[in-house]
Amino acid sequence: MAQINYNSDVEAVDALAKSYNVLKQEIGKIIVGQDEVIRAVIISLFSNGHSLLVGVPGLAKTLLVSTISEVLDLDFKRIQFTPDLMPSDITGSEILDEDRHFKFNHGPLFANIVLADEINRTPPKTQAALLEAMQERSVTVSGIRHVLPSPFFVLATQNPIEQEGTYPLPEAQLDRFMFNIPLDYPTYEEEIQVVKSTTALQNFELNHVITGEQILYYQQLIRKIPIADNVLEYAVSLATKTRPGTDRATSYVNEYISWGAGPRASQYLVLGAKCHAAINGKYSPDIEDVQAIANYVLRHRIVRNYKAEAEGISEENVIASLF
Repeated sequence: MAQINYNSDVEAVDALAKSYNVLKQEIGKIIVGQDEVIRAVIISLFSNGHSLLVGVPGLAKTLLVSTISEVLDLDFKRIQFTPDLMPSDITGSEILDEDRHFKFNHGPLFANIVLADEINRTPPKTQAALLEAMQERSVTVSGIRHVLPSPFFVLATQNPIEQEGTYPLPEAQLDRFMFNIPLDYPTYEEEIQVVKSTTALQNFELNHVITGEQILYYQQLIRKIPIADNVLEYAVSLATKTRPGTDRATSYVNEYISWGAGPRASQYLVLGAKCHAAINGKYSPDIEDVQAIANYVLRHRIVRNYKAEAEGISEENVIASLF
């Protein structure tokens, strides 16, 4: 890794905040609106976590990911998940070369940013191969471990409305994703801007603004950011309150939730809050930073019961009640 030197960690955090603003500006050349989505994706990237993007077709999920990979000067691969996709199709396999020796043929997982398009369209066996790579940052083929490139970041997409012929991710596998990021329709004004820019001859040249080495440096820097005990305790308390039947569970949780968030949620709440503080020019997170990213971290880690579904209580309603 190239040497990146700053006189102090304070100077490094300032550089991170500046990099984030430049990054957002560059992505904004192509992507109209979606500011919160872009912010959440960048936070998870700088925190060394993966993200699940949930939205109906046509909301520029693929364009967003490819644009981010381009401005980050990283290797990008897209995998379209289908029911007949095999684990070896994404991890790679051993082939016999002309010298009659087996050699490993790298699959599309060997990239810095991997877009797993419609992850719920492929069977659990292939989903498991991807999720193992996300956790271990390596794949094992024929007993040989192959390390994935660094940084390594998976962005998976899921269509929430078309559920026929899908294999929904189990809760244990959803837990591998740091953030669950919902994409909504653009506003009327944003849609006018989108249609104008996509139906006319316009060429935007994107600049590479951050290198892979800088991302790795920022990922380590985030972990060095100090956090006050009361803020850390608030983050852990937020996660523990989602667990029904426990001492800390609220009456609202006991009434509407059948399963709560695990310890990984507490870790991601702290890391996400640290990064949220840093990109906003703060040197230590406060409770508002935890709350700002809580929905992304907790949304896919709590399971509503039948009563919640019958009464139209969403995960967001439950999380808001915890604040």
